[in-house]
This record gives sequence, C-alpha cells and structure tokens, in this order.
Amino acid sequence: MKQKFIEKGYKVVEFEEIADLYIVNTCTVTNMSDRKSRNMMRRAKQINPKAILVAVGCYAQVAQKELEEMEEIDLVLGNNEKNNMVERIEQYEKEKKVVVADVSKQIEFLDFGNVTYTEKTRAVIKIQDGCDRYCSYCIIPYARGRVRSRKKENIVEEIKNIVKQGIKEVVITGIHIASYGKDFKEPSYRLIDLLEEINQISGLKRIRLGSIEPTIITKEFVERLKRLDKICNHFHLSLQSGCDATLERMNRKYTTKEFEEGVNLLKQAYPEVALTTDIIVGFPGETEEEFKTTYEFLKKIDFYKMHIFKYSKRKGTKAAIMPNQIDGKKQEERSQKLIQLSNTNQKQHNEKYLGKKLEVLWEERENELIKGHTTNYIMVYAKTEKAIENTIQSVIITGILNEELLAEVQE
Repeated sequence: MKQKFIEKGYKVVEFEEIADLYIVNTCTVTNMSDRKSRNMMRRAKQINPKAILVAVGCYAQVAQKELEEMEEIDLVLGNNEKNNMVERIEQYEKEKKVVVADVSKQIEFLDFGNVTYTEKTRAVIKIQDGCDRYCSYCIIPYARGRVRSRKKENIVEEIKNIVKQGIKEVVITGIHIASYGKDFKEPSYRLIDLLEEINQISGLKRIRLGSIEPTIITKEFVERLKRLDKICNHFHLSLQSGCDATLERMNRKYTTKEFEEGVNLLKQAYPEVALTTDIIVGFPGETEEEFKTTYEFLKKIDFYKMHIFKYSKRKGTKAAIMPNQIDGKKQEERSQKLIQLSNTNQKQHNEKYLGKKLEVLWEERENELIKGHTTNYIMVYAKTEKAIENTIQSVIITGILNEELLAEVQE
C-alpha cells in the first residue's frame, strides 16, 4: 500500500508524525487485535484531528457498520479495496462515499503487481488469499473469503525484481499457503511446484515459509522440499492443541499422530530444523485432562518456540456459542504454564549452539550491536563496527543474550 501512494506522488511519514492521511490496516483475529486497531485509530486523530483517517483490512471487512459509528473514522475499506486504495480515498474526498465489496464473492486473487518497496533485508511475498478451512474459532474465512491463488508468473517476476534491489531472503506468505493452487484449473500445480520455480531464481539466497498447515507435510512434499538448497530450515506448523478431542472441536483437519509424523519427516530431512507453533489455551470444553494431554504432547514434540494465545470468543463463529466456556483466570494459568515450557525449550535449544558456526543474514543495528537471523530463524547479535547489513556472514556463537544468541563475526 505504501508503494501505491509513493507511485502517486504522496510522501510517506512515520505514524506518529503529523500527516494529512492516516491508514490503519486492521486485524480481527482476536478481541485484543480489534481493541488495538481501535486504539491506533483514536491515536491518529489525536495527532491530527483534521486528517483523513481510513480503516482497512479484516476488522474493517467484518465490522464495517461498527467502525463507521466511531466518530474518529472518516472512511472504512475492506480487503478488496487495498489494491486501488489511493483511487478510493481520492474518490471519497470528492464524493464522501465508497462501497465496500463483499469479499466472499471474490474468486480471483487481487494482485498488487510488482512490489519492490521494502524497509528491511527480507521481503514478504504474498502468494494467496482466503481460507476455506472454517476452524470453529476463526473469523478469518469471513474476513478474507475463499481461497484465491496468485499467478505463478507474477510471483516469480516480483521476486526477480526484488532480488535486483539487493534483497537476499523472501518470506512466502498468505492466509493459508498450503492451499496454494487448489483454485487453479491446472490442479497439479501446488505450493511445492511454486517453491521449485522460486528456488531457481538467480541471486536469491533464502526462501522462508510462513505459517503452514500440518497436513501439507507429507513424505512426497518433504522429499521434494529438501532438494531445494534455498529453503530455510525453520517451519512454523500451526498446531493449536495437542489433544485430539480439542482438535476435533476446533474443526482442525488432522490428529496429533498425523502432526507428529509430519514433524518426524522434517527432523529427518533437516538435522538443525527449528520448529515453532501456535497454541490456543482455554478453548471451550478444554478440561484439565485435555490441557495435560496438550502439555505432554508439546514436551514430546520439543518446539524451539511456541506462541501461546488465550482463546478469544469471536462473534459469528461456532466456538462462540459452544458450552463450557473457560473463565479468564483458568486461561491465564494454562497460558503461563505453556509460556514457561516454551521459554525452557528455547533456552535449551540455544545452549546447543554455543561454539557452533552459523550463517547469519544481518538486518539492522540496535545500539552498538547488529542483529540478524540464521536460516532456522534464530536471532543473533554481534558487536562489530563493520557495515555488514544485508550480508550473510559466518559467525561463531559465543554466548546467550536473554532469549537470543551472541556471536563473533568471522573475518
């Protein structure tokens, strides 16, 4: 979106600066994200009460009327309006009216074109939109609509152009990237086929996958994936629960046994693999026994890090009206237990790297230190005066700083 404004002659400034136009790209995955979006919009109007304030994104898509009642907001746009946002805003300035499209009727991927604007040393490449999994707790299918995959030639062309800008790593992302290609008339072309094409792009050093559905991790998928030398050995597998009964209520499409089989395939293919995941605690009906089952399963899998979320009731989802909703105190207790387990896992994994040689893509400076990530997405800090941002360097791990690694840059 920034690039669209820059191309039209607008000057992009930091959010805290006085501006004529503020755009808040909202999220609605939890009640907390709704609240954060509202707070951000109120803050914008405090900075400049005369500015035009635009709400866009998922929260705006599913709660248009609610946001239109906020006196701070001038214009509400959905997800379909992002790619021609500048025109929509200019239309609003003239006519004071813009219609938000019904995203559920969108059947093709709305392509932004080649996006080369980036602030960091890695670029995020969106390959698809929408989700048709309908997990019982999730509002996203209603906010994003059906699965729409981006044309493979557009993805490859964008990455080639980004590589020309000096970017060495791309992150493949979307709402449900495991579904990539399922809407194509060419049904055999799926995510692994796309990754094989991207891997051939000259000058690209790393391909990192965003969150992926566990069901995509099959023997065939991993066999083909491990032959791609640019794939990063970090995989974020969205688990949500380690208990089969809970997974069934969540309407997840796998069992813990199937999940573990996928994990074992990845561990065999990538000896230094780092696995991360998302877990929801306090899902409706989650008993103490079910939580204990989840806890023991998580210990068994031994994730590098886990992102723990307390269940958040979303109006319009099946889980919102399920019986046996868990109270906040119990959710917090279970959340803290899993956070402690995650911290213990991360510390133990980090200690394994002491004295080892790793490759780091240096990203930015933080006071006197420079920081970057390994291929398996572990944060590394080093003290050096060299201008090594956006370069990949060999380092020796010398210590641990909080939850990250300390390193010595090799000459």
